Amino acid sequence: MPKPRILIIGGDAVEAQEIYYPYWRLIEEGWEVDVAAPKKKPLYTVVHDFEEGVETYTEKPGYKFHWTSKSFEEVDPREYDGLVIPGGRMPEYVRLEKKLEEIVRHFFEENKPVAAICHGIQVLAAYGLIRGRRVTSYIATKPEAINAGAEWVDKEVVVDGNLVTSRAWPDNPYWMREFIKLVKKRIEE
Repeated sequence: MPKPRILIIGGDAVEAQEIYYPYWRLIEEGWEVDVAAPKKKPLYTVVHDFEEGVETYTEKPGYKFHWTSKSFEEVDPREYDGLVIPGGRMPEYVRLEKKLEEIVRHFFEENKPVAAICHGIQVLAAYGLIRGRRVTSYIATKPEAINAGAEWVDKEVVVDGNLVTSRAWPDNPYWMREFIKLVKKRIEE
């Protein structure tokens, strides 16, 4: 089996566990992994947590992510076998990048595996890519998913064709397990 190449979308305020976990997990598979962001630079990550007495998640600074290998402008999506879109607050602003839309659309047009977690669904909803799809995401983005024409379900992981979605970082193992299966299946075909 050829060594898959995976692209992870990054940006400041990306959820730390949702970028670090897939980055290390996919490298552990022996795959080549690139992280692209609006600018090629270390990324400020955030840690979202759930605390008793707080009605929504809390946010704290995370570790700096030092492995951004490309800017969006440098990405040729044809070079990759799969796409990973972490959450955090990053998706709310990177979805405004025209080049990112071109990148993400390529993966859907070519039916390549795409994994989105938590607020990552905001990118797909903004580009109209989840209409008629079954998805999950962080509960606060449920209205965006539904308004974009998706069927939203509260489940640790949902696989719909080439798309794998999960709710938040506690679902990381299930999310990556299903994404890895899809990439391996595509490579073997």
